[in-house]
Amino acid sequence: MDVKSNIFKCGKDLFSTKGFKKTNIKQIAEKANIGVGTFYNYYTSKEQLFIEIYTQENEKLKSRLIESIDLTQEPVKLIKLLLMENFKEIHANPILKEWYNQDFYKELEQYYRNENGKNIDAIRSLYVDLLKNWKSQGKIREDIDEELLPVFFDSLICIDTHKDEVGIQHFPQVINYLVEFIIQGLTNHHK
Repeated sequence: MDVKSNIFKCGKDLFSTKGFKKTNIKQIAEKANIGVGTFYNYYTSKEQLFIEIYTQENEKLKSRLIESIDLTQEPVKLIKLLLMENFKEIHANPILKEWYNQDFYKELEQYYRNENGKNIDAIRSLYVDLLKNWKSQGKIREDIDEELLPVFFDSLICIDTHKDEVGIQHFPQVINYLVEFIIQGLTNHHK
């Protein structure tokens, strides 16, 4: 195993057991049998290492969700199922659960705001593709411009980045309802 892969693996082990806040670079270096200076040859900070680990875990989760769920279901039911499964998986994974950790999610959000974060978000592209498909099948209201469809999803991301203001204890329920309301509103043919 090369040094960078070893640092990644040891960091992932420590972050999974101790959490982001209680893990430091010295511990990662010791577990990887390297010096702290060697760590810095590969990563500029523990945040950079964690974000790389988090991103990999997040992509694995999104791929599993896409493969395991029947995407032909009725829109409201499908979106609620995707959200529920996503939430369950996040809370079962100590790395992904850091998204709800006030000490760290600001760092993650900053990362996801830049172009790299947007390009790798498989769940966003899944939702956008589903909405466009539904629009072409007549399941989405005619009066809603197709260019607006990704904006609805992006607005949820904006709310997600303010979860501390919403109240982190209420956030999962609030986002679940908002998604349901948006999908029902988009698919409601009564004006």
